[in-house]
Amino acid sequence: MLKNIVSSGSRATREGFGAGLLELGRQNPDVVGLTADLMESLQMHHFQKEFPERFFQCGIAEANMMGIAAGLATAGKIPFTGTFANFSTGRVYDQIRQSIAYSHKNVKICASHAGLTLGEDGATHQILEDIGMMRMLPGMTVINTCDFNQTRAATIAIAAHHGPVYLRFGRPAWPVFTPDNQKFKIGKALHLASGKDVTIFATGHLVWTSIEAAKELAEQGISCEVINIHTIKPLDDEAILDSVSKTRAVVVAEEHQRNGGLGDAIANLLVHQMPVPMEYVGVKDSFGESGKPLDLLDKYGLGKKDVLWAVKDVLDRKK
Repeated sequence: MLKNIVSSGSRATREGFGAGLLELGRQNPDVVGLTADLMESLQMHHFQKEFPERFFQCGIAEANMMGIAAGLATAGKIPFTGTFANFSTGRVYDQIRQSIAYSHKNVKICASHAGLTLGEDGATHQILEDIGMMRMLPGMTVINTCDFNQTRAATIAIAAHHGPVYLRFGRPAWPVFTPDNQKFKIGKALHLASGKDVTIFATGHLVWTSIEAAKELAEQGISCEVINIHTIKPLDDEAILDSVSKTRAVVVAEEHQRNGGLGDAIANLLVHQMPVPMEYVGVKDSFGESGKPLDLLDKYGLGKKDVLWAVKDVLDRKK
């Protein structure tokens, strides 16, 4: 099955968001867009050009943008806010908590340029805590997509979901390997490859990295089950437990701090229901720095070699 997972080229996940939002605009007149002076960075200019009366340029005033979005949701609209992940969460956490999450407003918080792969803009923009921040909010759905096609499909799907959503995606061109006609199901993990020795749960950009690692491990006689956890909240408990009951060993790979992200969500599930050896591939309590995206992933322990090491380490502990 792993041999059948190949890249058809590279496109940024933020481009998938832009394409999905434009399609939504054509389907649903209640969908509106808001941005904080980053319309083209989030590829929202396609929506703005076709639906200027449904698009709001809020300027560099992210807190105000969240308040406007909450008001639009109260009036029956489906607002999609767009800015960098750092400004979508850290800068506006109080407004999200008080005005959106607390009253379960139907706002879609769409966050680009997440993680280290933001690259040269450096540590001040490379938020690595956002998944943890958002998954702690009661009623918040948290989604982290892996490629252009999945981001496009997720953008369309969240409009039909009533309630606040945090949709996280990235800046760089990244391999496209999921189907272009897929239907995105919130809360349902995607089983990419079957295996018997270890399960790799991956999210976002690290899904492709994990696939590449699993292919190399297969050549060494190590059988990896690879599962794409695109929805971090609500977590697909059934899919996780079914897989771990077979492999009895877990690696979690994510472009996020080890604290608070997908790894902690899965660990919390397993410690109560199925304790097994587990290893994290994530940032080790550190800020990032300016650099090329792939160089940064390697430096901060998120490269293919780090997935390979984690698998071998957890298998040693399993023995």
